[in-house]
Amino acid sequence: MKQKEKTKRTAMIPVRKGQIYNIPIDRLGTSGEGVGRYENFTIFVPNALPGENVCIIIEEVKKNYARGRVKEVLQASPKRIPPHCEIYADCGGCQLQHLSYEAQLDAKRAQVAEALTHIGKLSQIPVKETMRAEEPWNYRNKMQFPIGINKGKILVGCFAQGSHNIIDTKNCHIQHTANNDLGNAMRDIVEHLHIPVYNEDTHKGVMRHIIGRVGRNNDLMAVIVTATKRLPRAKDVVRMLRERLPNLVSIHQNIQTYHNNVIMGRDTQLLWGRPTIIDSLGRLNFHISPRSFFQVNTRQAERLYEQTLAYADLHGTETVIDAYCGTGTITLFLAQRARKVYGIEIVQPAILDARKNARDNHIKNAEFIVGDATAVMPALYKQGIRPDVVVVDPPRAGCSETVLCTFANMRPQRIVYVSCNPATLARDLAILKELGYITQEVQPVDLFPQTSHVENVALITKKSI
Repeated sequence: MKQKEKTKRTAMIPVRKGQIYNIPIDRLGTSGEGVGRYENFTIFVPNALPGENVCIIIEEVKKNYARGRVKEVLQASPKRIPPHCEIYADCGGCQLQHLSYEAQLDAKRAQVAEALTHIGKLSQIPVKETMRAEEPWNYRNKMQFPIGINKGKILVGCFAQGSHNIIDTKNCHIQHTANNDLGNAMRDIVEHLHIPVYNEDTHKGVMRHIIGRVGRNNDLMAVIVTATKRLPRAKDVVRMLRERLPNLVSIHQNIQTYHNNVIMGRDTQLLWGRPTIIDSLGRLNFHISPRSFFQVNTRQAERLYEQTLAYADLHGTETVIDAYCGTGTITLFLAQRARKVYGIEIVQPAILDARKNARDNHIKNAEFIVGDATAVMPALYKQGIRPDVVVVDPPRAGCSETVLCTFANMRPQRIVYVSCNPATLARDLAILKELGYITQEVQPVDLFPQTSHVENVALITKKSI
């Protein structure tokens, strides 16, 4: 019986792996791929754009959808442009270089509006035009490139889309130029000094990743991730990096001995220079260590936080809770205009960084608490603390319903929700609506040009009785 049902389902799927089909593309998916249909069956096609007719070859078939690869663009969209990057077709770092920047902004706004409508059933919420980046290229202040080897050639660069095959990358167009210089220097040094490269299959070798971080004043930090505690010829590595990179002020070794895909291990050693570099957001300065969280697009992060501050609508008398404060960047922005701000974060090292950031910026009205927001916030409420505003910037998974109920139970006048995932944002806004909170508007912000990712800030207010 089961075999008959399986055969019947297979017969209903109108496409076959390896076969060629012509299909129209209707929209972009959440990962920047084109989405079309063949005999009402959904097909995802990377590098295809809405309004195009494409000839595709089917590479994967599932029960409810298939994936195809563009063989030929039969009718191109007027919004299609030549990709800026010579390895774009192979690299998995960007998804939208073939789409004009104005059209990227429109597509990201549409992605947010569609999520609100279809996931949250919130079609009436205004979604503003995506806040554009003044510099949509070379904006990333942080680089994490794997190091590999192929036929004796050292590779440093991005992973190919959907794989762990390294695409040798000499000029990533979304990376700060100093990070590209670091990657190129590291490739030459590893080859010159014959330092063994880590092999994911055999778990032998030394060099795993090179990480670069660049501050606003162009100070550069290098973090060499190794699979061994000892870095062979460490003094030579340091000397050669310093000779090649005049803006280099800090070199660390991070030790990652585990056989997994986590980039950094727990132990980090300073090999030379300063332990941190300094970056700034507005009037605030932040010490950035190898493991610190800091937004990768500094200029757009400022605009994101300014929008958060605008929605919080602070006048100096308010009490604010920042429920997922991380290293305190948003918290300290809020503290500049609030009476008191409480930052809550379950990761203790992040709270230690947040407290240091507060001291360094001479901010005394921010208090940072280690713990789960669902436990800390009720405890604050029992102490008589009544927040006027709650700010939340959760991970991509969004907030649990328990967390959202905790927010609502404290009855703030406003909730400002910062999100990197339109789908979970839409889900959570729908739950908040049931809890008596109405979303007034959503502002998309383009922190990641040339990619499918979009940040959002939502203004939510308590329903008047």
